[in-house]
Amino acid sequence: MAVIQENVLDVARSAGYEGYSKHDALNAPCLEAIAGSSRWARLLAIQAVMRSPLHVRPLIGARRARNAKGLSLFARALLTRYRVLGDQASAEEARQLLTWLAAHPSPGFPWTAWGYPYPWQDVGFFAPRHFPNRVVTSFVVQALLDGYETLADQRLLDVAVQAAEFLLKAPTTLYEDERHRCVSYVPSETVSWIVLDVPALTGAAVARLAALRKDAGLMREATRLMRYVVSKQTDYGAWYYADPPRASHITHDNYHTGFILDAILEYGTAAQSSEFEDAYRRGLHFYRERLFEPDGAPRFMHDRKYPFDIHGAAQGIITFARAQRASYGGCDLSARVLNWTLANMYNARTRWFYYQKHRLFRTPIRLLRWCQAWMAWAIGCHLECCGSPS
Repeated sequence: MAVIQENVLDVARSAGYEGYSKHDALNAPCLEAIAGSSRWARLLAIQAVMRSPLHVRPLIGARRARNAKGLSLFARALLTRYRVLGDQASAEEARQLLTWLAAHPSPGFPWTAWGYPYPWQDVGFFAPRHFPNRVVTSFVVQALLDGYETLADQRLLDVAVQAAEFLLKAPTTLYEDERHRCVSYVPSETVSWIVLDVPALTGAAVARLAALRKDAGLMREATRLMRYVVSKQTDYGAWYYADPPRASHITHDNYHTGFILDAILEYGTAAQSSEFEDAYRRGLHFYRERLFEPDGAPRFMHDRKYPFDIHGAAQGIITFARAQRASYGGCDLSARVLNWTLANMYNARTRWFYYQKHRLFRTPIRLLRWCQAWMAWAIGCHLECCGSPS
């Protein structure tokens, strides 16, 4: 398994960690020019390229780029190799990636934060190239904290502290009372769209930083964010992508559910709190029973089987492995998802994971962050929490 992880990492390494991303259609100058400032044209361009069964990005001139979220995942994967295998070269490579991230936050903003290296039109907002957001920044903070704890590099902690200022103080607070708080995806006063994994990811990153710094004020803010997320759990244990549910263009999908579960678990560990334990258990039950097939295949939605997406597979491996480490059980499920993924979505010849598997065909589009980065870290999580799968 460690050999497969190294092969996946080598693909990224040989490309200088530059590659294509799922939503990067507007990194093609021709499409960016055609779409202009039209919300619908930008959405159409992104969706058309994203849904194409053919790898059209090279044909339309889309530019490869380093993706901060992808680099965070690769760095965390390399750090697991160091912790599990004692591979000093992996530690040094992780340090190099984290140092690069620390030196390349989003340019032109008063915060230490990161975004995507392409213009991006979502349902609720438009983000120009490199416009910072809390999701990517939370992933970078987690990688920096991994680096600090594993490599004892104070510089990485210092950058994470700076990024926490963005997570907590940048616009916009979308809901707030004494016990709860919700923050926006991007720092814009015009955004009103609540995406539930945003306060979850933010809360988990801030809680971990608060624990490391023994900062009670930071932990209070993390708790308010997590309380908001948990308050939106349905009575059957799920979360909608957005709130209120009528604002959610997807219902209960695979990997966003995994994000929230991991965030709740990480908060509980950092805060040494059992406040959300029942919500976590109910959410984990829904995730296990409604978002995976008996053989380990990751359902796309709770009510939709296909396509099987590599991100969902990776997230299942991670979430179930982490559940095991926190004494909730999960290694058998993590191994089942991992074995299914290797049998159905890995090409040993090219060393690439397939993007999606449909009923009759697989999509071999090469998305460096979506396919390779997620699986590199997923394998690392499984090896660290569970050992090699049988």
